[in-house]
Amino acid sequence: MSASTPADTAADPAAAGGPRDQDGGAAVRDRVELSIGGMTCASCAARIEKKLNRMEGVEATVNYATEKARIDFGPGVSVADLITTVENTGYSAEPPAPPAPEPTAEPVGPGAAPERPAADPLLDRLLISAVLSVPVVMLSMIPSLQFANWQWLAFALTGPVVVYGGLPFHRAAWTNLKHGAATMDTLVSLGTLAAFGWSFWALFWGHAGMTGMRHAFSLSIGDTDASSTLYLETAAAVTVLILLGRYLEARSKRRAGAALHALLDLGAKDVSVLRDGSEIRLPVDRLTPGTRFVVRPGEKIATDGTVVEGSSAVDASMLTGESVPVEVAVGDSVTGATVNAGGRLVVEATRVGADTQLARMAKLVEDAQNGKAAAQRLADRISAVFVPVVILIALGTLIGWLLVSDSPTEAFTAAVAVLIIACPCALGLATPTALMVGTGRGAQLGILIKGPEVLESTRRVDTVVLDKTGTVTTGRMTLLAVHTAEGVTETEALRLAGALEHASEHPIARAVATAATQRVGEPPAVEDFENVPGLGVQGVVDGHAVLVGREQLLADWSQYLPEALAEAKRAAEGAGRTAVAVGWDGAARAVLEVADAVKPTSAEAVRALRALGLRPVLLTGDNRLVAEAVAAEVGIGPQDVIAEVLPRDKVATVRRLQAEGRVVAVVGDGVNDAAALAQADLGLAMGTGTDAAIEAGDLTLVRGDLLAAADAVRLSRRTLATIKGNLFWAFGYNIAALPLAAAGLLNPMIAGAAMAFSSVFVVTNSLRLRRFRAAVPDRP
Repeated sequence: MSASTPADTAADPAAAGGPRDQDGGAAVRDRVELSIGGMTCASCAARIEKKLNRMEGVEATVNYATEKARIDFGPGVSVADLITTVENTGYSAEPPAPPAPEPTAEPVGPGAAPERPAADPLLDRLLISAVLSVPVVMLSMIPSLQFANWQWLAFALTGPVVVYGGLPFHRAAWTNLKHGAATMDTLVSLGTLAAFGWSFWALFWGHAGMTGMRHAFSLSIGDTDASSTLYLETAAAVTVLILLGRYLEARSKRRAGAALHALLDLGAKDVSVLRDGSEIRLPVDRLTPGTRFVVRPGEKIATDGTVVEGSSAVDASMLTGESVPVEVAVGDSVTGATVNAGGRLVVEATRVGADTQLARMAKLVEDAQNGKAAAQRLADRISAVFVPVVILIALGTLIGWLLVSDSPTEAFTAAVAVLIIACPCALGLATPTALMVGTGRGAQLGILIKGPEVLESTRRVDTVVLDKTGTVTTGRMTLLAVHTAEGVTETEALRLAGALEHASEHPIARAVATAATQRVGEPPAVEDFENVPGLGVQGVVDGHAVLVGREQLLADWSQYLPEALAEAKRAAEGAGRTAVAVGWDGAARAVLEVADAVKPTSAEAVRALRALGLRPVLLTGDNRLVAEAVAAEVGIGPQDVIAEVLPRDKVATVRRLQAEGRVVAVVGDGVNDAAALAQADLGLAMGTGTDAAIEAGDLTLVRGDLLAAADAVRLSRRTLATIKGNLFWAFGYNIAALPLAAAGLLNPMIAGAAMAFSSVFVVTNSLRLRRFRAAVPDRP
């Protein structure tokens, strides 16, 4: 194959756009991917990336979503140097293990059992903290529950929540502090520790530890109130709510690399190898170039190779997007993971392991995923400025009150009020609650949103690339029309042709046989059946000598199509359909039209996408004639049809559209779409498709209906708008109350109540997403 492959490109720095020396040659550069540990927000990734790029000859991209760093480096820099730089920044780094197929055939698509690896400790921390926090909040906020010495029980329960539950925040805040940085972790840690520390002081050195103590409630701070005020419920509630947000985030990232496993798992697991005339079953990884192996009908071809014996039809739609099976014979090349749909083949392996087309497609998906910049969440971007400002305001409040007041407790209480009112409780809920409600409603409508990082793209998308096979069309060959000669009925033609095709394994034959069974009943018996390689089939049905296949097959028996049938054949082929000729008893008597039928809702879906301001583009591996016929049927013009493309060409097409300034969404269902789905700004995978496509997509359309794509964009945009509204009001409460707290007009208890109210508002606003309705009702 003369065309350059992804592997070739990656191996050639010049082709990859790498740096060049003064003579124009490509500078020698190496590439490594490191697994990064310890990142808690997108700003962590930005900090690591900044440190790495400061190294001489290093170009790094750190992806928070996949927790990987892809680094290009020149001479004089080693992998150990890169790992040391990351570790000196406060994080861990190690080369990732290469992806490999799972040892057992476990499901990896939607319906697979949920995995619980990395999120388990976080979930345990969340559950324990929540159980301990509930009585603290109830005792602190409901005076009728405050029995004698209740405060000591609340203190005992809050301690483990702040120390054990908040440990990830405290650890991250300490790491950031050592490197002169501040994030939301810093504010969470400061707020909870300040609230707990003040409560500790009030209990042991103030008046809060006295028997019969009740919470004082005042609109302003006071010397007497300060030493008897507890903030235990604030420390506990903030910790639990932020832990909840972190757990939801971890759950959405849990299976970030599943697309690669889905791709690799697609291949055959074992193979029948020919040794001295006999067959030996071996694991596929023991194949070497030159080895000959047997592929029976219905089996997957183990690896890329050349046919040395036999002929058959090979279904390559999962890799190429071509809906019509390809006829292969001796000397033809075949691709690993495609399915032998016809006769027995003997194949000689030419490429194995990482050199196969399947492995290269897996590499495409990996590169596309790592090359996609992780979307920084709005709260993290704003908090980069907000957190230092709040800390400065708290310090300024403390110093200002010390200068104008004789009461250190008043000064400290005002400073604590500033920290507590600014505690990002609502900020921690803004994204997860809207995402939970939005994704829950989406699931009811057949739409799965993988996480908040995909929502930004839906707002900006202006072009939607639609895969043809399995997305716009059904992905199955279907009998669409029957044309008969004068004096011949459709029933007679289908009965004879269907009987003969029923004995064939070819996908087109199965389409004819299925339609015949549905329309005229069970087929009669066939005698003297024979498969004519590359042309069709022949046999005897009810005493009639029947031929079904290409026009050439009938011509070989001097059975020529009459003008009416010839015209029907030309019209069918002009519409991109496959024409099957049928003859019996010495004459051509029918032409059957077979094609991959367009889904009933596809045209309506294209109109809905246009209504959202999106430009539909049809992208397919089929020939242009077929592609334009399908496009015309659904309302897409020929100028927006891109046909006859290989999987890597699909990725290149998406990149070209992005280079033109477009924000691209891709809708697909096959393995051949997986890399394009990962490269796109927004990937929408049909849930009726392959696991690889589903895992590579950002959104999954469970219904398998293209109409769901328009609903997915609308729901995602609505969810993003809700998140933005939540963040606006969460900051609004804080910013409006900060001057009051700094002026001493806001008791920390009121600050805690205002913070709680902002959380209630955020949750209530998110619940409005439950009223989202699909634009078009589900069809049966």
